[in-house]
Amino acid sequence: MTITDVARRAGVSRQTVSNVLNSPELVREETRDRVREAIEALGYRASQAARQMRTGRSRLIATRIEPDRDGINGSVLDRFLHGLTASAARAGYRILLYAAGDERSEIDTFDDLVGSHEPDAFVLTSTYHGDGRPAWLRERRLPFVTFGRPWGNAGNAGGASGGEAAGDPEHPWVDVDGAAGTAAATRHLLDAGHRRIGFLGWPPGSGVGDDRRSGWTRALAGAGIDPAGLDQATDDGVADGEKAARDLLRAEQPITALVCASDSLALGALHAVRSLTASGQLTASGRLTAEGRLTVAGQAGGEEGLPVRVIGFDDTPVAKAVGLSSVSQPLAEAAAGCVGLLTRLFDPPSPDDPEAGGPRTHVLLQPSLVLRQSS
Repeated sequence: MTITDVARRAGVSRQTVSNVLNSPELVREETRDRVREAIEALGYRASQAARQMRTGRSRLIATRIEPDRDGINGSVLDRFLHGLTASAARAGYRILLYAAGDERSEIDTFDDLVGSHEPDAFVLTSTYHGDGRPAWLRERRLPFVTFGRPWGNAGNAGGASGGEAAGDPEHPWVDVDGAAGTAAATRHLLDAGHRRIGFLGWPPGSGVGDDRRSGWTRALAGAGIDPAGLDQATDDGVADGEKAARDLLRAEQPITALVCASDSLALGALHAVRSLTASGQLTASGRLTAEGRLTVAGQAGGEEGLPVRVIGFDDTPVAKAVGLSSVSQPLAEAAAGCVGLLTRLFDPPSPDDPEAGGPRTHVLLQPSLVLRQSS
């Protein structure tokens, strides 16, 4: 059985069958179902060996295994990798994994992999200001897609959000709108009556971190609140988050809620809230009562007695285990988007194919807010 037999039985073009196999998101659901029914009825099975001989492709997509970090936020890219493996398999590809500690060693690994395994493409993760990896791959005409926007130079702090890419927009990328996520978290706290909403983030210059901070700033500005003095920048770790949260809770005008750039920082903030609550420590303008509520003196807006609320980012397994509210990224969808963009590079759809759709090289996905006990 051939792809032509499947197309004939399903009443579609060969290109549509190819799209169902390699880029199913491009095809209408009813058409996908019809093609898949034909595949099952005919017992069609794509021969990877025949494909490689015919096309000269290895059917391999190379991507890096990210460092373990603190065991909390590192799980995010583990979940992305699972999604990437599943999406690649559905499209007839396999994932080739490699490890690298920094940009130079990763580029050296690119060179070695191209010579030894000839991957068809690369998926780059964790993009950053001044990222030199895309330029190296583009100069050698090696196909790639990034999970993360091209943030440009460090001088362009904040990068871009809302769909506009900073820096080099030429290569295909998939990303999650971090600013939209933190804005949603901040608006939730505003709706609950909080006005002194702090932010725990990373030092300026991180594209992802600056993007997440901008959503918090934008939401506060929309409510007429000046964010000055309400944020802390620190390294991404539980202990770092706890120390920074303590500083905000002990301020002359303490915060009553926190939005954090990661679940690690949020977990540290929860430790700070709970330990200060248990000890009943006084601040210059209020105190943490035994019931775990921050009493703020002299503030309008009904904040007195509101619980100190905390929201993280990434919705890690740890967040679920401890009841931490968090912003969830659609990682499976992001992984499928990366594979879809790559397969369009390999097999551009025919302009006459009604399932082809318009050109697409950038995908910005929307996160969702998962509410639990902490907010």
